[in-house]
Amino acid sequence: QVQLVESGGGLVQAGGSLRLSCAASGRTFSSRTMGWFRQAPGKEREFVAGIIWNDGIRYYADSVKGRFTISRDNAKNTVDLQMNSLKPEDTAVYYCAADRRSLSPQAMGVMAEYDYWGQGTQVTVSS
Repeated sequence: QVQLVESGGGLVQAGGSLRLSCAASGRTFSSRTMGWFRQAPGKEREFVAGIIWNDGIRYYADSVKGRFTISRDNAKNTVDLQMNSLKPEDTAVYYCAADRRSLSPQAMGVMAEYDYWGQGTQVTVSS
């Protein structure tokens, strides 16, 4: 089993920044995908960003390109999501997800492809 714990959420004004972190523990695997998803009230959970652990290849949803950056820290076994120029529509619960496979760009955005999920952290952007 892999446990994922998110941190770093909070309240920020529009235009501000937040940095989310996802700490992975338990059984580790060398070839894997880590992703960030979010779910706003009344909406479905959607893909935000993903990274292939081994080679660092990154993918982003169009809505966050140029504003969000996903990164990994091999030593700490964490995946961070730096969020800049935040907008009220970024308000959501943000979830970290992991899968033992190196997912394709198409699969990376699909919730069902991930085996492990964190509990989520709330991000609220005020206007």
